[in-house]
Amino acid sequence: MIAQGGPGLPASTEPAASPATRVGRLPRSFWGWARTLAGVAVLAALLWRLGSGPFVAGLRLIDGAAVGAALGIGGVTTVCAAWRWSLVAAGLGVRLPLREAVAHCYRAVFLNSTLPGGVLGDVDRAVRHGRDCGDVGRGVRAVVWERTAGQAVTVVLAVGVLAAFPSPVRQHLPAAAGLIVAAGLGAVLLGRVAPRSGASRWARALRTAVADVRSGVLGRRTWAGVLVASAVVLAGHLATFVVAARTAGVDAPLSRLLPLTLLALLAMILPLNVGGFGPREGVAAWAFAAAGLTAAQGVAAATVYGALALVASLPGGVVLLARRLPSPAATGVVSPAPVATARAARWVSRPARTGVHG
Repeated sequence: MIAQGGPGLPASTEPAASPATRVGRLPRSFWGWARTLAGVAVLAALLWRLGSGPFVAGLRLIDGAAVGAALGIGGVTTVCAAWRWSLVAAGLGVRLPLREAVAHCYRAVFLNSTLPGGVLGDVDRAVRHGRDCGDVGRGVRAVVWERTAGQAVTVVLAVGVLAAFPSPVRQHLPAAAGLIVAAGLGAVLLGRVAPRSGASRWARALRTAVADVRSGVLGRRTWAGVLVASAVVLAGHLATFVVAARTAGVDAPLSRLLPLTLLALLAMILPLNVGGFGPREGVAAWAFAAAGLTAAQGVAAATVYGALALVASLPGGVVLLARRLPSPAATGVVSPAPVATARAARWVSRPARTGVHG
C-alpha cells in the first residue's frame, strides 16, 4: 500500500552505450531478480527461525469484520491517493479526472500486490496515463513526484509518531530527524543553484525537476491537498495494520502497538518483496520482539495485514478484468489495456532509466 516507483524514458531514447559501459553495467533484469530474491531470503529466514505457524495462525483468524474493515479503509486510502495524483498531475499541466485516477490507482494497487517488486502497478498507471494524455514523459513524472511527495510526508509524520510513543528506535530519532532536515536543506539548496541555462543533460534534468516540484508538489493549489491526502493514506494504512494485529490476537495497548505497526509499514518502502511480503514481516518480527511482545506475533500481524491489503486491492482486479472484456458498443473488440500492461512490465526490465521510487 505504501507503495513505489515509476519509469523514466523508453530505452529507444537512450544513446547507445559504449562497449566499456556495457561491460561494467549489470542489466536491469538482474537487479529485478535480486530484489525479489532478497524478499524470498527474508521470508525463508523467518520460516527457518519461527516455522510456518505464525503465518498460518493469523490467516485462520481472519473474519468478515476484518475483511469489511479492510475494504472500507482501502477505499478511503485509494481515493485519497488518487486525489493526490490528480493534484500533482494538474500542477504539471496534465488533466486527470478523479474518477479516472481512482480506477488507475485501484488497478495499480492490485498489480503491486500480486506481482514481484511491488512497483509494476505504478509503472502501468504512469505509462497508461502518459499515453492517454499524449505526453508519456510528463505522465511518468506526475506519478514519480506524487509517490515521492507521499513518501516524504510519510517519513516526516512517522518520525513525529515514533517520537510521541515508546518504540525500539526512539534513541535513534534525533539522528533520523537530523538526516531529514539535512536532506530538506540539500534539496532547497539544489533548487537554488540549479542552472537557468545550459544544454547538458544534467542541467536540463535538474531544471525540469525543480520546475516540477515547484508547480506539481509545492504549488499554491497543490501542497495542502498533497499533505492532507498523504496523512489520510498513512492513517488508513496504520488503521488496517491495527485491525490485522487485533485479528491475529495481539492485545497490546494502542499506544504500544502503533509505533510497531508504523515501523513495519516503513519497511514496505524497500522494493525487496514478493507480492508485498518480505521486509514487512522481518521488521515486524524484530520490532514486536524488541518491544516485549513476540516475534511470532509480529509475523502473524504482518501476514494478516498482507492478506487484508490484498483483499482491499481486489476492486482493482475487477477494473483490470473490465478493461479486458469487449465493450457493448464494440462487441468482439478487446480493449488494449492488457497490451499496455504487458509493455509496461517489459519496459521496467529493459535497460532504460528508471525514476525515483515514490
